[in-house]
Amino acid sequence: MRLAALDQPFETLALSEPGERMLLITLNRPERANAMNTTMGEELIRAFAALEAAPEAYRCVVLTGAGDRAFCAGADLKERDGMDDAAFARQHYMFERMMRAILACPPPLIGAINGAAFAGGLEIALSCDFCFASSAARFALTEVTRGIMPGGGGTQHLPRAIGERRAKELIFTGRPFSAEEALAWGVVNRLCAPGAVLDTVLEVAAAIAGNAPISIRQAKKAISRGLQADLNTGMLFEIEAYYQLIPTADRREGIAAYNEKRKPVFKGA
Repeated sequence: MRLAALDQPFETLALSEPGERMLLITLNRPERANAMNTTMGEELIRAFAALEAAPEAYRCVVLTGAGDRAFCAGADLKERDGMDDAAFARQHYMFERMMRAILACPPPLIGAINGAAFAGGLEIALSCDFCFASSAARFALTEVTRGIMPGGGGTQHLPRAIGERRAKELIFTGRPFSAEEALAWGVVNRLCAPGAVLDTVLEVAAAIAGNAPISIRQAKKAISRGLQADLNTGMLFEIEAYYQLIPTADRREGIAAYNEKRKPVFKGA
């Protein structure tokens, strides 16, 4: 179910549909380590705004980088060279909007981290629901070594993923960490052999796409919003999300398929 907004040409992204109701978004500037320039930021806003406007269009979205060297090296510092303060601030505000658009993606968003994820690249990875990574990948929030600080959610997502004290060490030093450390600390869920991460993620994405899509969207909301509240408030939000599923045809289909000993066919209704 291709969205019209995604049929328009993209300069820095490559979009494809590797399976039914699945969308693959590839950061496509391999000559610049898939670094984010202004065009990429604007195109990511356009792509994810289209997904938010039509939450039923896809059941799972995968985000990766072109090539095997880098997922995303962060902001393109060559483009930023010579920017005055006003231009720098305008671009960064656009990157803020880009991160908010990624976070608002209704279906599950899985990162296939094929190589280095530095600075804003790591912040994009942390904005995914979860990630698998190449065992050759490396990670870092290097902003303080460039006179700035993480400004795309890094100071919020990384402590939530790995704990406050470890996050402070990594952000204050800007030092890279390995794929093995990323796995042990919970930044990524699984490591894959170099070159195999995208295929592995697409297998998981296909399994997700075969489940009830409204159920998954409601569960995603309950997890994400519940984590921002106390436990009792989160439990109340979960129940409100659950009750939205009772009148759906998919709920009835799931029970019927179980009793008829067949695979359910979920239609998102």
